[in-house]
Amino acid sequence: MGINISRAHDLMQNAMDYRAARQDMIAGNIANADTPFYRPRDIRFEEMLTQKSEAIFADKTQTLQMSRTDGAHLSGVEGTTSTKPTTFFRDGHMARNDGNSVDLDVESSEMAKNSTMFNALTAALKKDSALFKSVIDASGKTS
Repeated sequence: MGINISRAHDLMQNAMDYRAARQDMIAGNIANADTPFYRPRDIRFEEMLTQKSEAIFADKTQTLQMSRTDGAHLSGVEGTTSTKPTTFFRDGHMARNDGNSVDLDVESSEMAKNSTMFNALTAALKKDSALFKSVIDASGKTS
């Protein structure tokens, strides 16, 4: 069992793992841009991370009820119970004559967004770890 730096540390590490898996999946889509009948794949993990975040940070003693000011309003929906990321086919684009539906512009854009999020998570983890290290260093100094 390792040292628990903060409640958010494990969540950020999980997010980085999923971002790395998504980067690999997008790279695979780009690599198969000329493969006949290839359908681009993607991974959805934000809902799962949201659930983990709520489990870590939520005050379980208090719940906020959704207000319904009209009988026609929809009632609140309970969150999903899945703890695994969802893999799906991204088929919003026209397939070419060979049946391939990879759009290099979309894949490049998704890769850039994913890379930016990965870099932000890396910076946040470094800052979180540096703060923990500074506390240890300060506690080791004698007056």
